[in-house]
Amino acid sequence: MVCEETELSSEEREEYKELETRIEQLKKDLEEEKTRSNEYLERLKYLQAEFDNYKKVMDKKIEEYKKTAGESLILKLIDVYEGMEKCIENWFETEEDERLVGIMLIYDQLKNILKEKGLKEIESIGKRYDPFLHEVLSVEERDDCEEDTILEEFRRGYKLNSKVIRYSVVKVAKKPER
Repeated sequence: MVCEETELSSEEREEYKELETRIEQLKKDLEEEKTRSNEYLERLKYLQAEFDNYKKVMDKKIEEYKKTAGESLILKLIDVYEGMEKCIENWFETEEDERLVGIMLIYDQLKNILKEKGLKEIESIGKRYDPFLHEVLSVEERDDCEEDTILEEFRRGYKLNSKVIRYSVVKVAKKPER
């Protein structure tokens, strides 16, 4: 069999050119769609990362809120707790009474509840003044201790978990001027 070259008619050549043009246009369209698809994919990845970061921030805020949610209630309970403490101290000075045992049990329960909720007393007396924990009410000149040593505590300070909810009000030492 002899292969004969066949000449394309002008109509066929025209149709062939149109098909080639169409193929080129489709290739170009395909590349544009690939580019657009990659852009959408990058945007999606960015939005996903942004959402993940937002979720982490919100989870952290929720945890922080859970830790401090009862802060105002605990602040009010501190006053009750300290009032009971003073009452018990004064009662012991004046008389011994069986009723005191019941009050002391309630006092201990309250103290334990506050501890369970994360309340901690700020240690002050004998410690160095820390502006993040203490508020200075008075200063006393003293030679027998270092400057800024806390000599007296007028009001106890407290932390709820790691946050200071009430500063200790204190008297600090100051070296005398010579």
